[in-house]
Amino acid sequence: MTDLLTERSARIVAARKLTRRTGRDDARLFLAEGRQAVVEALAGSSRVQEVFATEVAAAAHRDLLASTDVPVRLVTEKAAAGLSETVTPQGLVAVCALRDVSAESLIAVPPRLVVALSELADPGNAGTILRTADACGAAAVVFGAGSADPYGGKAVRASAGSLFHVDVVRGAPLAPLVQSLQAAGVTVLAADGGGEAALDELTTELMGPVLWLFGNEARGVPAELARLADARVRIPMRGRAESLNLAAAAAICLYTTQLAQR
Repeated sequence: MTDLLTERSARIVAARKLTRRTGRDDARLFLAEGRQAVVEALAGSSRVQEVFATEVAAAAHRDLLASTDVPVRLVTEKAAAGLSETVTPQGLVAVCALRDVSAESLIAVPPRLVVALSELADPGNAGTILRTADACGAAAVVFGAGSADPYGGKAVRASAGSLFHVDVVRGAPLAPLVQSLQAAGVTVLAADGGGEAALDELTTELMGPVLWLFGNEARGVPAELARLADARVRIPMRGRAESLNLAAAAAICLYTTQLAQR
């Protein structure tokens, strides 16, 4: 019978370092926990190094684990808990290669829809916006300097597998990227509650290639970056709410753009 890896096993000790950003960046690896994330990760199995599973999880997901050539290593419940950032670990974790692409690749071939995040703080919002961008057909999400890490546990879970469907750019200076994409014919729109343009009044601005800028949850898009946009766009609200959650605002903007581009 195969011995279970424990929390002291070298592989588990190395994998546990991936729960911290510095560990992920040093190893160029991250953890994807739970069936949905592991399914999507294994769809590009050359980027998955190994899968850790408790005996209970291995039995529950026998069909999934039997269909891959990626090494599956059985671990104790305590070892699995050390790889999880949740209160109730699922006992199924894949070790995956980071999926970063360069900002230059976006400039060379501008996608039809791109999302750029400036100083986004909440990893849950990071993952939710990744998921929304994927659903609305965006090809890439750019995480500007100072933004939450999309490869952190909370962000990966919130993305519900969409992290594996879109290109990710991390740490790119956003101002040069915006200007380069504008020169390539991309319309840049900054989400701004006080913007001069109303989302429901935009027409041709949404039809061509578009980059949406979203900012920090409390401060919004920095003024110097918003000034570079072709328009600062507000979402008209008929009710009495003071503002929208960032992820909700992003969903409305991206869905509206998807309809126009369709």
